[in-house]
Amino acid sequence: MSAERRGAGSAARWAAALPRHPWPQRQRQVCAPRVCNRSRPPASPLGPGEQGGRAHLGAATHGHSVRRAPSGAARAGAGAAASRRCRMAAAPPSSLSYRTTGSTCLHPLSELLGIPLDQVNFVACQLFALLAAFWFRIYLSPGKTSPDVRHAFATIFGIYFVIFCFGWYSVHLFVLVLMCYGIMVTASVSNIHRYSFFVAMGYLTICHISRIYIFHYGILTTDFSGPLMIVTQKIIALAFQVHDGLGRRAEDLSVEQHRLAVRVKPSFLEYLSYLLNFMSVIAGPCNNFKDYVDFIEGRHIHMKLLEVNWKQKGFHSLPEPSPMGAVIHKLCMTLVSLLLFLTLTTTFPVTCLVDDWFVHKANFLTRLCYLYVVMQASKPKYYFAWTLADAVNNAAGFGFSGVDKNGNFSWDLLSNLNIWKIETATSFKMYLENWNIQTATWLKRVCYERVPWYPTMLTFILSALWHGVYPGYYFTFLTGTLVTIAARTMRNNYRHYFLSSKALKLVYDVVTWAVTQLAVSYTVAPFVMLAVEPTISLYKSMYFYLHIISLLIILFLPIKPQAHIQKQPQTLNSVNEKKKD
Repeated sequence: MSAERRGAGSAARWAAALPRHPWPQRQRQVCAPRVCNRSRPPASPLGPGEQGGRAHLGAATHGHSVRRAPSGAARAGAGAAASRRCRMAAAPPSSLSYRTTGSTCLHPLSELLGIPLDQVNFVACQLFALLAAFWFRIYLSPGKTSPDVRHAFATIFGIYFVIFCFGWYSVHLFVLVLMCYGIMVTASVSNIHRYSFFVAMGYLTICHISRIYIFHYGILTTDFSGPLMIVTQKIIALAFQVHDGLGRRAEDLSVEQHRLAVRVKPSFLEYLSYLLNFMSVIAGPCNNFKDYVDFIEGRHIHMKLLEVNWKQKGFHSLPEPSPMGAVIHKLCMTLVSLLLFLTLTTTFPVTCLVDDWFVHKANFLTRLCYLYVVMQASKPKYYFAWTLADAVNNAAGFGFSGVDKNGNFSWDLLSNLNIWKIETATSFKMYLENWNIQTATWLKRVCYERVPWYPTMLTFILSALWHGVYPGYYFTFLTGTLVTIAARTMRNNYRHYFLSSKALKLVYDVVTWAVTQLAVSYTVAPFVMLAVEPTISLYKSMYFYLHIISLLIILFLPIKPQAHIQKQPQTLNSVNEKKKD
């Protein structure tokens, strides 16, 4: 396999593992200082928010810039003053904070809590979806009702949630879904994936561009592009899977493509249910059509259990795994994430990174540590949104992934992150493989495993178009590529020297953990700040240190081959040949 294709794996992971999640993007933006005198809504008690991730609770900046502190600020109480300067300036009339195109029936609650109405609507929908998911699993189980009823219920509730949260903006989702179903029905199987890809990505890109050049980095209503991004992922994934099932020979497919191939075009109800079901339409994650239909028709868990020899374990019949343990665990994680969000994120908002104190007065070590703290404080909102979405799917009985190595039932098929592995990651690869997992998988399956030329570059382009067209994304992509290559070079040149004893390995792990966490914070900061000017201001204040170090490593250290090279996906032909041998 070529080096270009081997690099695509890192590209896909970087392209997906950014703090992007589908929901109010406008609330986490840091605009150019020249507009800092614009009036702003008051900061939400829920603090900054993202997506995939764009987590769902909004940002302290609310789409506007930070007011710089006067240069003659008193030295006494500088720490407290710096903290105050990071908070929002004078607030305009409160109605701006609660403006939304969605439902306004929860307006009194949003005023009582001091939380923007669009955020209240989102959390209310997710909590209601959680209750509906329990009811769906218990009273609309496959043994009690038909698949059509389950499809219809999931679709109707999903459409209601979209309209409740986004109002007339939900038309964008419905238009895209209807257009792409028309392609699904009328296009030839040899071109269905191409047409679906260009229509879905084109529509999404037009929406992204309009939000920048029409709404100028900000919009006072809920950001509909988040659910549109999830729907786009599903449309493209399904189109490729239909093409694999009906337009390609079985022996030309990889093992994974063969498993996911769809050999009968979905009905209109199945199509709507897959794209707009209440479990994932608001917050995701992306999943495979075949897995979803198996879940609706009651085969999802049974097929996973058949992979295990239960007679050897003393069972005379297949067990019946319950998701309750997984749901309770994930809800506890959601609650902890929310508490951290309410405390850390509001205390260390991203806006502080362009504050006068941070840029001009703090020393380099303080800036480095403070950048790490601010980026850490921005994570709980993603943990909250993605873990809650995962719990909703599990509560409905969807997301069973089989039995783990310890013999326990696992419900992480749709998990979007692994918090423990993220926080203890000792390499970029480990960090990225456990963040925004479903988007990384989607990019791998629809792009770099399929394109014959320049998979790394094309994967970055696809990820960039999917995420949007904010300049900060491209700063992160470019920096991430540079840092990833440098990190791999260092690991391949020096890691083997630290494997001779447990003490040396411990030292290596501690050092690489610290370096990884600081490097990730440095790299993803532009992705949160979005605009060019605050990004340049931040990197100037950090002396572009990581860019310089990465370039020196790449230029002066030999690039040794990796110990474990990612193999090209096996086709069924190659698997059959090995069996014959």
